[in-house]
Amino acid sequence: MAATGSFSAAARELGCTQPAVSQQMKALESSAGTPLLIRTGREMRLTQAGEALVRHAAGILAGLTAAEEEVAAIAGLRAGRVRLVSFPSGSSTLVPAALAALRAEHPGTRVSLVEAEPPRSVEMLREGDCDVALAFRYEGRREAPARRGGGGRREGEGARAVEEWDDLVVRPLLSDRLVGLVPEGHPLSAAGSVTIGAFADEPWIAGCPRCRRQLVEVCEEAGFVPRIDFATDDYPAVVGLVGAGLGVAVLPELAIESVRPRGARTVSVEPAVRREIVALTLPDLAQVPAVAATLDHLAKAATR
Repeated sequence: MAATGSFSAAARELGCTQPAVSQQMKALESSAGTPLLIRTGREMRLTQAGEALVRHAAGILAGLTAAEEEVAAIAGLRAGRVRLVSFPSGSSTLVPAALAALRAEHPGTRVSLVEAEPPRSVEMLREGDCDVALAFRYEGRREAPARRGGGGRREGEGARAVEEWDDLVVRPLLSDRLVGLVPEGHPLSAAGSVTIGAFADEPWIAGCPRCRRQLVEVCEEAGFVPRIDFATDDYPAVVGLVGAGLGVAVLPELAIESVRPRGARTVSVEPAVRREIVALTLPDLAQVPAVAATLDHLAKAATR
């Protein structure tokens, strides 16, 4: 109307009928709560309110067009972002291949990475601090996240609760077996397979807190309490300490894959202990194309 000067001319411009334009204007004036047009003879002119609306209309329409284009780019994976959190051995093995493949296929998608061990990484997902969490839990020994305050279960207490992921989308990636790590020249370094009890009298180097609790439980089931001389979250440091002859360790195969175990040898440990490695996201986020593509590429990296 502002550009054409009449309902009939506006109708021709828009490809609709003159009564339809008139009805739309009445609805707009009703919504605004004030007249937007005044008829002067055969012409229509804008009221002060109408002029104000026209001034803002161009910016509104431009913003709507930009929003539509941005949403279309995200939906078509020409744009978008994913916030990924991963535990260290996953960051050094699964994540690089997955993100390289994602970037090659969808160069407009941006992924950020921070590191956190579960259950903290799972908490970050539920709190909205990330979109995808690479996590793990030990098969058959799943622990509930610690409760806030003083009522939570302490390390070493016997109850074993299941860490529930029922509210999340769970993409299984792989089952990662724990293997023994001994110094070169150790009496068991040439053994194909050993029981965990064979290490009962050895000094131990332990890993992350969750892995440490797992180690203690497995050793207690074998009838001994491990003497942990060193504890570190840094897997290369664990390998280095073993290689220097300072003790033995049990590490996930995924962790050893990214480290050259100089001065150390791996042996199979019985009974077998495995951790389940998964990618987690929220149900609504799983429908976002960039998140779905990230999950797919993590699964492909795990297969390779």
